[in-house]
Amino acid sequence: MPKMKTNSGAKKRFSLTGTGKIKRNKAFKSHILTKKSTKRKRNLGKSTLVDTTDVSNVKFLLAIGK
Repeated sequence: MPKMKTNSGAKKRFSLTGTGKIKRNKAFKSHILTKKSTKRKRNLGKSTLVDTTDVSNVKFLLAIGK
């Protein structure tokens, strides 16, 4: 059986941490920033972890074994 291909869009958006968790960037930081508070924009710039309900789907896109 051939190897699984990694989804090109997913490999640009997600990365693995040292402990095997999946890191992602937050949305809503690209435009229409004047109405958003400074605190909100600052927190949107920080990365966070993928929710546990989505981990299996993201691992499938990244072709990571279980």
